[in-house]
Amino acid sequence: QLVESGGGSVQSGGSLRLSCAASRWPFSRSCMGWFRQAPGKEREGVAAVYSSGSITHYADSVRGRFTISRDNAKNTVYLQMDSLKSEDTAMYYCALGSGRTCGTETRHFGYWGQGTQVTVS
Repeated sequence: QLVESGGGSVQSGGSLRLSCAASRWPFSRSCMGWFRQAPGKEREGVAAVYSSGSITHYADSVRGRFTISRDNAKNTVYLQMDSLKSEDTAMYYCALGSGRTCGTETRHFGYWGQGTQVTVS
Protein backbone atom coordinates (compact mmCIF):
# COMPACT_ATOMS: atom_id res chain seq x y z
CA GLN A 1 0.00 0.00 0.00
CA LEU A 2 1.22 3.47 -0.94
CA VAL A 3 -0.33 6.48 0.75
CA GLU A 4 0.40 9.99 -0.49
CA SER A 5 -0.05 13.17 1.52
CA GLY A 6 0.91 16.82 1.40
CA GLY A 7 -1.07 18.02 -1.57
CA GLY A 8 -3.10 21.20 -1.51
CA SER A 9 -3.57 24.62 -3.04
CA VAL A 10 -0.75 27.13 -3.33
CA GLN A 11 -0.03 30.32 -5.18
CA SER A 12 2.35 30.45 -8.08
CA GLY A 13 5.92 30.61 -6.83
CA GLY A 14 5.08 28.74 -3.66
CA SER A 15 6.22 25.38 -2.35
CA LEU A 16 4.72 22.08 -1.29
CA ARG A 17 6.22 18.86 0.02
CA LEU A 18 4.57 15.58 -0.88
CA SER A 19 5.12 12.41 1.12
CA CYS A 20 4.42 8.79 0.27
CA ALA A 21 4.49 6.08 2.90
CA ALA A 22 4.86 2.45 1.82
CA SER A 23 3.91 -0.64 3.74
CA ARG A 24 4.26 -4.39 3.23
CA TRP A 25 6.95 -4.05 0.55
CA PRO A 26 10.77 -4.22 0.35
CA PHE A 27 10.80 -0.45 0.11
CA SER A 28 14.54 -0.08 0.68
CA ARG A 29 15.32 -2.21 -2.40
CA SER A 30 12.83 -0.54 -4.72
CA CYS A 31 12.96 2.32 -7.14
CA MET A 32 10.42 4.98 -6.14
CA GLY A 33 8.84 7.57 -8.37
CA TRP A 34 6.40 10.43 -8.58
CA PHE A 35 4.04 10.90 -11.49
CA ARG A 36 1.34 13.43 -12.24
CA GLN A 37 -1.73 13.62 -14.41
CA ALA A 38 -3.66 16.73 -15.31
CA PRO A 39 -7.22 16.57 -16.65
CA GLY A 40 -7.24 15.53 -20.28
CA LYS A 41 -3.52 14.72 -20.31
CA GLU A 42 -1.48 11.55 -20.09
CA ARG A 43 0.27 10.53 -16.92
CA GLU A 44 3.73 12.11 -16.79
CA GLY A 45 6.77 10.89 -14.92
CA VAL A 46 8.07 13.68 -12.67
CA ALA A 47 10.94 12.18 -10.70
CA ALA A 48 12.45 8.87 -9.67
CA VAL A 49 15.02 7.77 -7.13
CA TYR A 50 17.06 4.59 -6.95
CA SER A 51 16.87 2.36 -3.89
CA SER A 52 19.99 3.85 -2.30
CA GLY A 53 18.78 7.39 -2.85
CA SER A 54 22.03 8.36 -4.54
CA ILE A 55 20.73 8.48 -8.13
CA THR A 56 17.75 10.52 -9.24
CA HIS A 57 15.97 11.28 -12.49
CA TYR A 58 13.77 14.27 -13.30
CA ALA A 59 11.50 15.36 -16.09
CA ASP A 60 12.84 18.41 -17.91
CA SER A 61 9.77 20.36 -16.89
CA VAL A 62 10.61 20.14 -13.18
CA ARG A 63 14.40 19.84 -13.09
CA GLY A 64 15.87 22.49 -10.81
CA ARG A 65 12.54 23.11 -9.07
CA PHE A 66 11.58 19.69 -7.67
CA THR A 67 13.67 17.39 -5.48
CA ILE A 68 12.94 13.74 -4.82
CA SER A 69 14.36 12.06 -1.73
CA ARG A 70 13.73 9.02 0.39
CA ASP A 71 14.10 7.81 3.96
CA ASN A 72 14.44 4.04 3.88
CA ALA A 73 14.20 3.82 7.68
CA LYS A 74 10.72 5.35 7.46
CA ASN A 75 9.67 3.65 4.20
CA THR A 76 8.86 7.09 2.86
CA VAL A 77 9.64 9.00 -0.31
CA TYR A 78 9.30 12.77 -0.64
CA LEU A 79 8.85 15.28 -3.41
CA GLN A 80 9.86 18.83 -2.52
CA MET A 81 8.26 21.18 -5.03
CA ASP A 82 9.51 24.76 -5.20
CA SER A 83 8.81 27.66 -7.56
CA LEU A 84 5.49 26.08 -8.44
CA LYS A 85 3.73 27.12 -11.62
CA SER A 86 0.13 26.84 -12.74
CA GLU A 87 1.15 24.10 -15.18
CA ASP A 88 2.20 21.95 -12.21
CA THR A 89 -1.47 21.60 -11.28
CA ALA A 90 -2.31 17.89 -11.40
CA MET A 91 -3.02 14.78 -9.39
CA TYR A 92 0.30 13.48 -8.12
CA TYR A 93 0.88 9.76 -7.71
CA CYS A 94 3.55 7.83 -5.88
CA ALA A 95 4.84 4.64 -7.50
CA LEU A 96 6.97 1.70 -6.40
CA GLY A 97 9.26 -0.07 -8.80
CA SER A 98 8.58 -3.60 -9.97
CA GLY A 99 12.09 -4.58 -11.07
CA ARG A 100 15.74 -3.66 -11.10
CA THR A 101 15.48 -0.67 -13.41
CA CYS A 102 14.54 2.86 -12.46
CA GLY A 103 13.48 5.97 -14.30
CA THR A 104 10.56 8.29 -14.95
CA GLU A 105 8.80 5.93 -17.36
CA THR A 106 5.74 4.02 -16.19
CA ARG A 107 7.28 0.69 -17.30
CA HIS A 108 9.59 0.75 -14.27
CA PHE A 109 6.69 0.69 -11.81
CA GLY A 110 4.10 -1.84 -10.79
CA TYR A 111 2.40 -0.34 -7.76
CA TRP A 112 0.62 2.98 -7.46
CA GLY A 113 -0.90 5.14 -4.78
CA GLN A 114 -4.31 6.80 -4.93
CA GLY A 115 -2.91 10.25 -5.58
CA THR A 116 -2.92 13.66 -3.94
CA GLN A 117 -4.14 16.81 -5.66
CA VAL A 118 -1.85 19.78 -6.21
CA THR A 119 -3.41 23.04 -7.40
CA VAL A 120 -1.30 26.08 -8.25
CA SER A 121 -3.08 29.36 -8.96
